[in-house]
Amino acid sequence: MAEFSFDVVSEYDGAELTNAIDQARRETGTRFDFKDSATTYEAKTGQLIIESSSEDRVRAAYQVLIEKAARRNLSAKLFQPGEPKTIGKGRGQLEVKLNAGITDELAKDLRERARSASPKVQVRIQGDQLRVSSKDKDSLQAVIKVLREAEDIPVPLQFTNYR
Repeated sequence: MAEFSFDVVSEYDGAELTNAIDQARRETGTRFDFKDSATTYEAKTGQLIIESSSEDRVRAAYQVLIEKAARRNLSAKLFQPGEPKTIGKGRGQLEVKLNAGITDELAKDLRERARSASPKVQVRIQGDQLRVSSKDKDSLQAVIKVLREAEDIPVPLQFTNYR
């Protein structure tokens, strides 16, 4: 009998993130409530820096980014904002960390969740991804359902290589 499997990964599409940032830049440039705020989005490795005329405008610019990212199928869990802070001349700045990747602790937690959802599955941790396999497709579907519905998982999860 054939064995079916899929991989659980936590990654994001860099091109979609760039597009979401560009769309947010355009919207903050044209919206009336951002007039004369000189809002900027700067992408660095693993983080984004948003600057605007005040801390309130920075929070609003972050919300615009989240909205644009959601339209491009990027999870809100991908973004971990810090606290807005005031920099020179009263301008506000917000550092947003990009939260992707499965740590060892999280991998062990996901393995336990998958095993509790369906004891028939085998879960192997392979670096920053998990391979879930079973002889029964329904068991795999149950594991995907449990992991998708879990709100307390801190990173966005994708299910790839379903065979």
